[in-house]
Amino acid sequence: MYKRILLKISGELLCDESGPVSVAALKKTAQDIGRLSKNGMEIGLVIGGGNIMRGRNAGALDRVRMDNMGMLATAINALAMQEALNREGIESVVMSAVDMNRFCDSYSARAAREQLSCGKVVIFACGTGCPFFSTDTAAALRAAEINADALLLAKSVDAVYNKDPKLHPDAVRYEKISYEQVIAENLQATDLTAITFCKEHGIKIKVFALSGILDAVSGAKIGTLIE
Repeated sequence: MYKRILLKISGELLCDESGPVSVAALKKTAQDIGRLSKNGMEIGLVIGGGNIMRGRNAGALDRVRMDNMGMLATAINALAMQEALNREGIESVVMSAVDMNRFCDSYSARAAREQLSCGKVVIFACGTGCPFFSTDTAAALRAAEINADALLLAKSVDAVYNKDPKLHPDAVRYEKISYEQVIAENLQATDLTAITFCKEHGIKIKVFALSGILDAVSGAKIGTLIE
């Protein structure tokens, strides 16, 4: 069992037919996070913005502007998750890499570690605060800064495969894999910047489906461990 984790949730997992931010998905995720927090786990949380806006899907539009819009999308998701946690009786704080003091606190690693030590869930918004970096990379960076035991990536797939399992029924699922193999084979576990950063700093990565949050932190054999 980990003591302190950085949990990254893909924004797409928070939407359904009701809209880009699903109350039901927020509630279920907040309940899972709440159970972990009440059991003494210290949780840092990064939520992607793909349910609202993705910078890398800019197409003919300006990438920097689109990435800025994507950062704002993560702030919307962070505030929504904070409200969902509050409704479950879980104290939390949103910290943004981009100053927006009317909505949330500005990020600092020291303040984040202090809040985690006090038992609050810390939700990190606006990625790294810079364009061209994914929220997976931001999650890896925050994991290092808060001294997390592991980076947990809740994805739309349940593990790392050698190819897209949605398109290839014969895709091979990995239970454990090295950073080097992910990089060499360009596997789509997460972006290579995040993988390289975690390799350099010795941060273990667990990739799994959102429904497996509780199992992922308990040591159950689900998803894929990258180390």
